[in-house]
Amino acid sequence: MSQKIRALRGATTLEVDDENHMVERVRTLLSEMMERNEVDHDDLVSILFSATNDIHAAFPALAARRMGLGDVPLMCSQELDIDGATPRCIRVMMHLYSQRAREEMRHVYLEGARGLRDDLPE
Repeated sequence: MSQKIRALRGATTLEVDDENHMVERVRTLLSEMMERNEVDHDDLVSILFSATNDIHAAFPALAARRMGLGDVPLMCSQELDIDGATPRCIRVMMHLYSQRAREEMRHVYLEGARGLRDDLPE
């Protein structure tokens, strides 16, 4: 089966706006996304991060760089400021090469972000 470019989604939340805490949570999220989908470093094309406007301690891409993904194109942006949105939330869209069909991709929502996509299997 040939490899195709796929997009994998994920999100997590922070208890506090702290650099070390953010790095730990994002690192856990990225690791879980890669593990659940059998993604190797060389499969990655790019990773986009968005963070709610209540996160100021550091860029989420810092966690990716610290786990050895600094050669992967990384980009951060601010999430829309929507009333009632999940606070201190970091979302990820990971582009990668995979042999999996789109419906076989296992998206990952952790911590307070679990409720964002409760329709997805664990």
